[in-house]
Amino acid sequence: MISFTEIEAAARTHHPDLDARLAAHAPPRTAAELAAMPDDRWLSLMTRSVFQAGFVWKVIEAKWDGFEAAFDGFEPARVSFYSDEDVERLLRDERIVRNGQKIMATIANAGFVSEISTEYDGFGRFLSQWPASDQAGLLEVFKKRGSRLAGMTGQYVLRFGGWDAWILSKDVAAALIRAGIVDKTPSSKTALARVQAAITHWREETGRSQTEISRILAMSVG
Repeated sequence: MISFTEIEAAARTHHPDLDARLAAHAPPRTAAELAAMPDDRWLSLMTRSVFQAGFVWKVIEAKWDGFEAAFDGFEPARVSFYSDEDVERLLRDERIVRNGQKIMATIANAGFVSEISTEYDGFGRFLSQWPASDQAGLLEVFKKRGSRLAGMTGQYVLRFGGWDAWILSKDVAAALIRAGIVDKTPSSKTALARVQAAITHWREETGRSQTEISRILAMSVG
């Protein structure tokens, strides 16, 4: 397998200020910090990521205070029991983007967060116990038990929440292909396992977080 030193060297060629760029981002949260993050913040992150998918992010950002109010602060125990009347209310609420499928996904994800929280005494505690070396497995949980959380959406939830996540952006995928880890943009379980194995290897080689490795991979492309 290619040494990460070569990948980092390519990133520095494109971005001589690589260290400053990396330092501009907060490091992943500690296990204690993840465990302490309230369930409503995880549901808020899921909803934001779901609504941003395939949409203009700035529009969602500008409306976010309205989303928080419309969805009762994203309290999972409350949102998971929304009635048909609540759905109709949200479909008329101009403070949010009135996408019926994504509204229903938020209600389903409230149930997902509540169930996991009951099982592990907190959704953040569940995430804090999941090993970084099995992000692919965690994404599979999101896909099977959550709604519209597959692929990049689930990856963004983890990254924005402070879990030590890689993100398979276009540039990261290109870097992995160039490194011979995969032969096309990874999506299958087999390909994702290869990605995870490579990133775990590079993490052990460099001592860097998966988050940093992901960013350096992206910057190595251009």
